Amino acid sequence: MDPFPFPKDPGGPEARSREPLHVFVLSGSSRTGSVNARLAALVAQLVVRAGATADLAHIGDFLMPPYDGDDEADEGPPAAAGVLRDRLDAAQALVIASPEYNASVPGVLKNAVDWVSRLRPQPFKDKQALLVSASPSLVGGNRGLWALRVPLEHLGARVYPDMFSLAMAHQAFGADGALTDTGLGERLESTVDSFLDLVEADTRYLCLQRRWYEFLGDRSDATVTARAQD
Repeated sequence: MDPFPFPKDPGGPEARSREPLHVFVLSGSSRTGSVNARLAALVAQLVVRAGATADLAHIGDFLMPPYDGDDEADEGPPAAAGVLRDRLDAAQALVIASPEYNASVPGVLKNAVDWVSRLRPQPFKDKQALLVSASPSLVGGNRGLWALRVPLEHLGARVYPDMFSLAMAHQAFGADGALTDTGLGERLESTVDSFLDLVEADTRYLCLQRRWYEFLGDRSDATVTARAQD
C-alpha cells in the first residue's frame, strides 16, 4: 500500500516530476577518494533520477576554525558558516553521507553543525534530513549515524527514520559509481525515493506540514521554535 496516496502524474512513479524539490547532499569527508564522497555522489544521482535537483558538496568546501565562543563574540561566525547556511536554506531537504570516527561523528562535521547553529535563523529547524554512511567495516558506519542524529534532532531537523549504511564500502562501488551489489543498490534507491516522497508531502501538502517530528516533546508553537534555535 502506498504510504503517500496522493495524485501522481500519468506514467507512473518513474515519470513523476518532483520539481521544484531541491536537495542539498553533503559528504562529511573531505578526504581524496573517500567512500562517503562516492556514496554522496551516488545519492545525488538518484535524487536527480527521481526528478528533483541536487546540490552536491563536501565538508572541505566549508573550512571553519574550531568553534570558540570568544572568537564568535569578537569576530562573528566564519564566512564559510554563512555559505553553508545559505546552501541549506536553498534546499527543501538535506542528505549527509558521514564517516564514522570512533563510533561517533567526525569532528569537522560536528564543528560545522555547531557554527551554523549559531546563525539566525538557524537552517536545521524543520529540515527533512536523510543520513547515509559508508565504511570498510562490517557495520558500515552505522554507529556514527546514530550519534549524528542527536545534534540534528536537537536543532529541530526531521531526521528520516530509515538510515542507509554501506559495509565493506571499499569493495562496493563499480567503475560507473554504482553499487555492485544489485540488492543494496535497489535498497538505496528505494530509501532515497521514499525519503523524497516524504519531502514532497511535507512541501506540497499543507495538511501534513508540522505534523511529524522526530524528536520528543516538539510542538508547532513559537516556544519550541525558540528552544530549538537557542
